[in-house]
Amino acid sequence: MLEHQPISLYLTADGQHVIVGPMFDNKGHNVSEAPLDRLVSKPLTDKTWKQLESSTWIADGSKTAARVVYVFTDPNCPYCQKFWNDARPWVKADKVQLRHVMVGILGPTSAGKAAALLTAPDPAVALSQHELQQTSGGLKPLNPVPAPVRAQLDANYKMMEQLGASATPAIFYKDGSGKLQKMQGAPSAEMLSKILGPR
Repeated sequence: MLEHQPISLYLTADGQHVIVGPMFDNKGHNVSEAPLDRLVSKPLTDKTWKQLESSTWIADGSKTAARVVYVFTDPNCPYCQKFWNDARPWVKADKVQLRHVMVGILGPTSAGKAAALLTAPDPAVALSQHELQQTSGGLKPLNPVPAPVRAQLDANYKMMEQLGASATPAIFYKDGSGKLQKMQGAPSAEMLSKILGPR
């Protein structure tokens, strides 16, 4: 879940007090949920999704997949590799396209490996080969990292921080109601089905 969840504030008629939290009607229905979704959650989801779309990422899976999931990925992250591997059934079945927003933050070779992936003739194939060989070192890092690619990696990391993510993989997806959700770390089997949908 995202840390920044909207909350309702109600100003009393006399203007002297504010009541914080959801309001329920006499049947127990949360009457503040729909306005918060319309006024806050949906615009926030739309804005964040557009930011993610405009980042520098590597497509992993079919562009016609029913579901898109963004994941901030460091090439040296073993948990990113685990998520990549765990997601293979959904990606291979064309149900999900993972969009790996590349960052280089975990080790001295991370930025160079991320740059090598982004500048490869076919970044998706290079990512696949790297993940399959990551335990033995993966692909060779670029050294030095070209300035334009360094700028892309820096922008991706800045976005990751702005979205409240502090570790990789940082996974952003839309839940069944279309709300933006966040998960950090390698998901459990139960979380995988929430993030990626039914197998």
